[in-house]
Amino acid sequence: MYVLELGGQDDDFAACEASSAAAGVEVVGAGLATARAVTDRVRDLAYVHRASEVVGHCDPDVAGARATLDAATVDREGTVAVRAVDVRATTGVDTQRVERELGQVLVDRGFSVDLDDPDHELRALFAGPPGADSTAENAESDAAGPGDSDPGVLDDGAGLCVLGWLDVESERGFGDRRPTDRPFFQPGSMDPKLARALVNIAGARAGATVVDPMCGTGGVLLEAGLVGARAVGSDAQRKMARGTRANLRDRFGEDGDFEVCRGDVTRLPFVDDFADAAVFDVPYGRQSKIEGDSLADLVGSALAEARRVAARAVVVADRSWEAEARDAGWTVEEHFERRVHRSLVRHVLVLDRE
Repeated sequence: MYVLELGGQDDDFAACEASSAAAGVEVVGAGLATARAVTDRVRDLAYVHRASEVVGHCDPDVAGARATLDAATVDREGTVAVRAVDVRATTGVDTQRVERELGQVLVDRGFSVDLDDPDHELRALFAGPPGADSTAENAESDAAGPGDSDPGVLDDGAGLCVLGWLDVESERGFGDRRPTDRPFFQPGSMDPKLARALVNIAGARAGATVVDPMCGTGGVLLEAGLVGARAVGSDAQRKMARGTRANLRDRFGEDGDFEVCRGDVTRLPFVDDFADAAVFDVPYGRQSKIEGDSLADLVGSALAEARRVAARAVVVADRSWEAEARDAGWTVEEHFERRVHRSLVRHVLVLDRE
């Protein structure tokens, strides 16, 4: 069993992405999920920071964490370090105290502590229940005195603590791939972190082909290529197709595994079942010359055409196109709403052809 440390504020969305690289993913606390097994693709996830092999779990208090570690078998050699985290400040636990006490348990077992470069890192993760908001401002800050309750002890049902040995960390660097730093940029370009999550949910990996029939500046295709997939894009505007090609060439070189062409999203220049997945960001009404019923017609046709060329799709838009997706023959697996700011909510549809 593994515990996953989730990023962002939408744990269900993060867990959906995690399921592309792990089995049996289940959200168990604010910012935490468990998985029966993980693969090396965890390194490529946008909204999972770390995966740790579970030692045990307990109520979110210091005494419980210590008792859990005391009772556990530690089949490891080398130096250790303990890192305690109050996930999203939802428990108010004293993380320094946790690290001291769990570190002492390991020292008593003969381990040496190395805080800078340990051979093994024990993660002590304290989290409120799923969906919990920060409660740090309500946590007791004074140490327990005579007659006081332990400040690490929370009310029943307040969450959990999971102990785990760090197994893998995801590779970051999204900030180094800002859309504004690419050879070709247009306002409204998708954030690389979101693009990475979308292609992962779609199933991008080595050996897979991902097509973006509305490729814009190529952000989705860049992330698909970075996880090893063949990236294929098309766009109705020649300027966009050329710009995407320039961005992909800048990242992957002339011999990179990508193709870009100008094409009509309602009549894609690809044979049936050409790709493993389609991922695209529908033009927003305020960003596109297409408005009203004509946009609805375009999206409906694009969804039908995507179903012809791929068995799976992930679609992003500023409104729900769920009815149009069903009309096009898709099964809607998931529908997420991700608030960007007061006037913009991104809808993410995860679609399956079967």
